[in-house]
Amino acid sequence: TLLLNTPNLSRLLRRFRNQAFFLNLEPKMADTATIRTRKFMDNRLLYRKQMVVDVLHPGKATIPLADIREKLARLYKTTADNVVCFGFKTVFGGGKTTGFSLIYDDLKDLKKIEPKYRLQRLGLYKKEKPPRKQRKERKNRTKKVSGTAKAKVGIGKK
Repeated sequence: TLLLNTPNLSRLLRRFRNQAFFLNLEPKMADTATIRTRKFMDNRLLYRKQMVVDVLHPGKATIPLADIREKLARLYKTTADNVVCFGFKTVFGGGKTTGFSLIYDDLKDLKKIEPKYRLQRLGLYKKEKPPRKQRKERKNRTKKVSGTAKAKVGIGKK
């Protein structure tokens, strides 16, 4: 092994100064991600706190939303069920992810206010899908009519 003391290091750097060479002697960052919140707003009309969330994760992959929800819940002393995170984008090159977060006062308010697709992501809502045969029959009935009558076809007979 080559011991990089100060004279050897300076000699090595002099030798490669015109080369495309990068020597990273910095110690690796800790394996934790840092969560920062900004643009915090206490929205009493919708029973929630809302904020922009910055996640700093240098040298690591993007942090899963479930982990971000848990950390925010711990930070704001609530349960992870009351936290909704969405719109997270990782900057080019990685290391930083930014998104939006809502922390509701209780689960009842969250279910009342949040759109169905976000509730579905959290596992709090299940959209009922009609059976395959009914969908195919409706599709074939709509083929037989044109214009605004298509909307009336799916209603069925009285």
